Amino acid sequence: MTATTPSIELLPGGQPRLAAGCWRVNPARSYASFAARVADWQVRGRLPLTGGVLIREPVEDSTARLAARASAVSTGSPGLDRVLAGPGFLDAMTFPEISFRLELLVWVPAGWRAVGRLQVKDTEHDLACQLDLHYGETQPDGSRRVIIVSSWVIDSRWVTSRRIPGLGRRIVMTCSASLEPGM
Repeated sequence: MTATTPSIELLPGGQPRLAAGCWRVNPARSYASFAARVADWQVRGRLPLTGGVLIREPVEDSTARLAARASAVSTGSPGLDRVLAGPGFLDAMTFPEISFRLELLVWVPAGWRAVGRLQVKDTEHDLACQLDLHYGETQPDGSRRVIIVSSWVIDSRWVTSRRIPGLGRRIVMTCSASLEPGM
């Protein structure tokens, strides 16, 4: 196992663990999805993810950064996408990126936990979540992808300071990051 060609290890119970080394997020297979309630209407959308992970020994010293382009928000409705990327919500012209910076990665008997900072617009917010790791397909070079999935709830006031009638306070987020060896 080297820093240039990391591998996947198994912890007791068969839980996958990223081996020490560099991992990159495959943007074609990685995204952050969201769901928010506006009145009686459920709004769902996605943002593509980019970034990288550096797993160190001990694992608590690991680092990661994920990013999403605010202008790439996609709900399936071009008009709604423009509103969400506009100045009333994500304000993509002023704040082009939403990012997450890992501050602590830890294995506990119940699984992986991550603690970090989510930056939306010009404000950082503490964020903690559980991570679920799954094996992906084997690459032509014999390496294997790892899919990391996490879910959490953010406050809609992190996205907009305007009062939107019927907009619920909770926005449910799910990230699915497909990691490949290398950075």
